[in-house]
Amino acid sequence: MSTNTYDAIVIGSGISGGWAAKELTEKGLKTIMLERGKNIEHIKDYVNANKAPWEFPHRGGRTQQMIEDYPVLKRDYPLNETNLDYWVNEKESPYTEIKRFDWFRGYHMGGRSLMWGRQSYRWHDTDFEANLKDGIGTDWPIRYKDLESWYGYAERFAGISGSRDGVPILPDGDFMPPMEMNVVEKDVKKRFKEFYKDQRHFIIGRTANITVPHNNRTNCQYRNKCWLGCPFGAYFSTQSATLPAAMATGNLTVRPWSIVTKILYDKDTKKAKGVEVLDAETNKTYEFYAKIVFVNASALNSAWVLMNSATDIWPEGLGSSSGQLGHNVMDHHLNVGAGGRIEGFQDKYFFGRRANGIYIPRYRNLNGEKRDYIRGFGYQGGASRGGWSRDIAEMNIGGAFKDALSEPGDWSMGIGGFGETLPYHENRVYLDKNKKDKWGLPVLAVDAEVKDNERKMRIDMMNDAKEMLEAAGVKDVQTYSMEPVLGRGIHEMGTARMGRDPKVSVLNEWNQVWDAKNVFVTDGAAMASAACQNPSLTYMALTARAADFAVKELKKGNI
Repeated sequence: MSTNTYDAIVIGSGISGGWAAKELTEKGLKTIMLERGKNIEHIKDYVNANKAPWEFPHRGGRTQQMIEDYPVLKRDYPLNETNLDYWVNEKESPYTEIKRFDWFRGYHMGGRSLMWGRQSYRWHDTDFEANLKDGIGTDWPIRYKDLESWYGYAERFAGISGSRDGVPILPDGDFMPPMEMNVVEKDVKKRFKEFYKDQRHFIIGRTANITVPHNNRTNCQYRNKCWLGCPFGAYFSTQSATLPAAMATGNLTVRPWSIVTKILYDKDTKKAKGVEVLDAETNKTYEFYAKIVFVNASALNSAWVLMNSATDIWPEGLGSSSGQLGHNVMDHHLNVGAGGRIEGFQDKYFFGRRANGIYIPRYRNLNGEKRDYIRGFGYQGGASRGGWSRDIAEMNIGGAFKDALSEPGDWSMGIGGFGETLPYHENRVYLDKNKKDKWGLPVLAVDAEVKDNERKMRIDMMNDAKEMLEAAGVKDVQTYSMEPVLGRGIHEMGTARMGRDPKVSVLNEWNQVWDAKNVFVTDGAAMASAACQNPSLTYMALTARAADFAVKELKKGNI
């Protein structure tokens, strides 16, 4: 058994793992970042990034073989041939669904930082105070003031473009110049503002796509091929941003194909001494030792690592003393909204493919309003004109029809809701020891669902979407509301939540595991509630803050 010693170990290389590696190495710590999947090198390995649709054998679509091989991924848009290699091989890495949970994973260097939607929003004190106010879950041990400067730090480095809108519930940030709304969105915004005054807001999305050159990265080229890997480095990913910064220090070692099977706990020091790794290619086992361990494997996998680190002291896993490890699974519930036609802009078109849309921040259950549910939701969407792809070949023939296809189609506008899911204790993950993956390791069982509060919220999410679009002049508005399924938001949260009391939480205010103070968890697992904003910017801020604290505590000899 080979041994290696570092100052810090980072488990996972996605958004939060990349940030942990950057912060720890820049503060002088010799760090190893362990990634369970293959390496993907920036630019060189983005093999499909510059292909046109017709260069793919099936024009970017999906085959029957793909549908058979990816029974989970096929449930939504991610299954297609353009970036299939970025998604987990489901036969090698299965999981057990006690209730349906659409778990879309990326096991490779950079994780889902290569495929994420990039929408980046700060939380507000309303979000941090909600659990305490509603008597649900556990109170966040931090407030907005604790993260405010770290939000700015993350925004400045990652490069978040957006406008300073002065929306009370959605704090402004340190933004690059915003992307521009198209002509129809501007008109809708004007009507929206006239109708709702300042009660609701219609803004350009705040996105981790840079709009000016930044840190050897080229600004967004409006190709909207982000999830193929960006050869310009225009959107924030581990490969484009945090990994180059960490490597520049000379303090980082990266080891792909490294499945962390457990954190090694020393009961005498009451700390972790390192991790055990299974080499995914050779099946050999290694141990790596360090003074600090950052767990950033993504919410559900971070819980897996902690649970699989069980000892005679903690039979349910490291961090399980509160009985909360693996519980309180959250995601955002979506697939509900409305869309319709826009008239009067037939002489207008747009250029490029803006990798962003519009955003309508939360407005429900604020300022004393009471609905028949608690918390709230926001919307993402946009306006566009139909192109030649509106053709259905079997239904039309003739030269005149083909000529018509060379002209743009009608303008349309749509918005889809993102709703908050509450932290229910019974929504949980646990180890299914009767089912093994390719490497003989127990898989996760997921038992989580939306409940009555979310279902009541969805009625407003649908009806409000129709009302707002019609108020803004959209015609023939049609609503939709699909059966809500957790996982589909790809915003898993909550399995190792932060809190003020070790009896009811896994982590303290600094993201330290109460049961092992040199272990930190700073990805979605740490979240005590979900809010309705996209969460990744909060992970970045939490990670930078925790790394700063960890290094200071290490220097003081406290960990």
